[in-house]
Amino acid sequence: MRILRTPEERFADLPDFPYEPRYADVPDGLRMAYVEAGPAGGEPVVLLHGEPSWSFLYRHVMRELAAAGLRAIAVDLVGFGRSDKPAEQAEHTYARHVEWTRALLLDALGLSGLTLVGQDWGGLIGLRIAAEHPERVARIVAANTGLPTGDIPMPEVWHRFRQAVLHAPELDIARLIQAGCKSELSKEVRAAYEAPFPDESYKAGPRAMPGLVPITPDDPAAPANRAAWQVLTTLDRPFLVAFSDGDPITGGMAPILRKSLAGASGLRHPVITGAGHFLQEDAGTELGRQIAAFVTST
Repeated sequence: MRILRTPEERFADLPDFPYEPRYADVPDGLRMAYVEAGPAGGEPVVLLHGEPSWSFLYRHVMRELAAAGLRAIAVDLVGFGRSDKPAEQAEHTYARHVEWTRALLLDALGLSGLTLVGQDWGGLIGLRIAAEHPERVARIVAANTGLPTGDIPMPEVWHRFRQAVLHAPELDIARLIQAGCKSELSKEVRAAYEAPFPDESYKAGPRAMPGLVPITPDDPAAPANRAAWQVLTTLDRPFLVAFSDGDPITGGMAPILRKSLAGASGLRHPVITGAGHFLQEDAGTELGRQIAAFVTST
């Protein structure tokens, strides 16, 4: 496996992101990065981003969690942020991303009693980890995400996104983030989303991820996702559905999660208003407050 590592100087002067990177080794000779905020002894809240963002997306959420006395841990998935980047798209598989992230959280960091927060691919990975290792998980938060099995068609807007990412001669990361936001991103914030990718050779992860989403029932990842659904429908861990009101890609999953999962029953599930797919960017402070209230009240 040919591995690329983004030079650290690319991450200088990030706006509102003062957190020092930390690193841990995971399988296949890879190094994953994460940042923390809040007291080391606080309840751990793991924040998993999606495509094509990185832990920078959670900067406003982290501030609220830390203020509530929680230990916020925002991870960079393999291929994103400061984490190592396999240079070939074929090295990225759904199963590998689940295992890399599991190894970081459960082996390297040894977390237990954790709250898993997942948005976009962060949910596709995090929900699998929660279902396969429920003894380590105290709570789950799904924010604009899902756990597709290929049995239900994806919306047309997602297929257009998938084709654009797969076939674009140059992948404009900041433009993709902006397209998923209601608010206008500053020049500095757009540059922060571009920082992990000095050139096109570093973008195998962002290019590969849309193609790894199960969209047919016979997809290689579909059986494991179906098994995870079976666990999650009966799992007694509190499950918060915190979606925005303006995400055309995952919005339809919110009522399914609220109705289907045992842990979602009886909870008040917030709708984050005025936010798009990247609700952490549009309404990170509100999302952080909702997560903190959920953790401290359950």
